[in-house]
Amino acid sequence: MTMQVQVVSPERILWAGEAEMVTARTIEGGDISFQTGHAPFVGALQIGKVIIRPGDADPVVFAVHGGFVEVSNNEVSLLTDVSESVAGIDVARAEAALQNAKSALAEGPLDPAAIEALRRAELRLEVAGAVSV
Repeated sequence: MTMQVQVVSPERILWAGEAEMVTARTIEGGDISFQTGHAPFVGALQIGKVIIRPGDADPVVFAVHGGFVEVSNNEVSLLTDVSESVAGIDVARAEAALQNAKSALAEGPLDPAAIEALRRAELRLEVAGAVSV
């Protein structure tokens, strides 16, 4: 059995279709997976991977940088602040952002903006398959 899934950014619907399972990282509960029949759920998304498993097809992976997930009546909606598919990630730009974040952390190891920038850059590179984080 499948459920309806959509990944939505402020600009457009990035992906919509049927899936057997969706895994996302939430602020409140860490990684959580949703399957058909899941209880209603609303949670805030943390910087992390979203993995959509559509039936017999290859998984669809997004780098998600915040937002919300809502599950109700076998529908999963991921309303994201920023999300990028594997094809949408500029690896060279992500590598440059990683180096900039590391430099900022060397100057201020507790700088929350630098810590978040590092997490975003590492996630982009992981999702793009450029590194294994």
